[in-house]
Amino acid sequence: MKARFRLHPAARLFDGVGEVVVFPVAGAAVLADRPGAAALIGAFGRGCGFRIGGDGEPATEGFETLTSGSSGKPRRIWRSVESWAASFAVNAGLFGIGPGCRVAVLGRLSHSLALYGALEGLSLGAEVHLLDGIRPDRQRQEMAARGVEVVYATPAQLRLLIEAGGAGLPSLRLVLVGGSKLDAVLRRALAAMAPAAAVREFYGAAEASFITLAGEATPIASVGAAYPGVEIAVRSAGGDDVPECTLGEVWVRSAYLFHGYAGDDPGSARCCDGWLSVGEMGYLAGGELYLAGRAGRMVTVADQNVFPEEIEASLAGLTGVARVAVVPVADGLRGHVLVAVCQGDAAQEAAILRAARAELGPLKAPKILIWRQDWPELSSGKTDLAAIARGLSWR
Repeated sequence: MKARFRLHPAARLFDGVGEVVVFPVAGAAVLADRPGAAALIGAFGRGCGFRIGGDGEPATEGFETLTSGSSGKPRRIWRSVESWAASFAVNAGLFGIGPGCRVAVLGRLSHSLALYGALEGLSLGAEVHLLDGIRPDRQRQEMAARGVEVVYATPAQLRLLIEAGGAGLPSLRLVLVGGSKLDAVLRRALAAMAPAAAVREFYGAAEASFITLAGEATPIASVGAAYPGVEIAVRSAGGDDVPECTLGEVWVRSAYLFHGYAGDDPGSARCCDGWLSVGEMGYLAGGELYLAGRAGRMVTVADQNVFPEEIEASLAGLTGVARVAVVPVADGLRGHVLVAVCQGDAAQEAAILRAARAELGPLKAPKILIWRQDWPELSSGKTDLAAIARGLSWR
């Protein structure tokens, strides 16, 4: 018998208006992500061989999700029901998700983080609140009124909640953050909005699901220790394990890995003997994983390898920077120079540049800052780096 997601008898489903009766019925293989409640009902009714959003027929076994599309058109990720259900059981123990727990999901169900949170909650018997499709101020209002205890969200979604203002969220006890790390400014604002909430950030990938989990005791520069059931190795270009604190390519092995890519896109992840790499570079120290960035974004500045993600993380914590993306620009003398495109308070530019040079050094620090008030984003809420680069005008 083919595995399928099982609706817990205690589960309840709510959308932006109110409670929705969950009565799974078999439907189409490709489900529209709005309205979200109908998509979830279709997913449970079909059980396997479904995908929410995207083009082309899904695989007949398991199910498919979509990547964020940060490298172009969203890729189709083919995985088994068991690869997610295994972590449902882990999270039930780690986070107390179960009957009576109120869980909110802010994003569209075509995004794997939102779909994961919703399927997990309903599988474990929680009250799941789908708040996609309403304004951030309404999302915050509904979370307060409904006494939401747990929320799955990206930093971009949390930023919108905070910027919307309004009521505090005293019932929120846990914020599960995926997609990227919280910067210091956003973390402080989140604590003010939801003072009782613990923040647990997890690093993962659509192909790998959970890889690490970070908590209050995690060093600020780390993405956390291995999530339960995950093995992490850091290897050289030749495939050998490297010593602790040595930069290399990050490989993972777990029961949560995908089957492969669907559709015509060959994808970028690599598999070897049950291990998987998505091209992330980093190192292990004291049981914690530290990331440098994707190998595909690494550039050379005066013969030194530089990861734009490192510069972005440094700048994001500075006063005056709300959003930032670092773009390499070809340079005849150094190979590349780095330009930081920012949103925020341009009056702080001189102080930001001084702080960046003091922390990063003259080679890694951005040459200049370019300010823009609009901010291109992918549908997942991540920065659209391709659009940032296309809009760059600097000589």
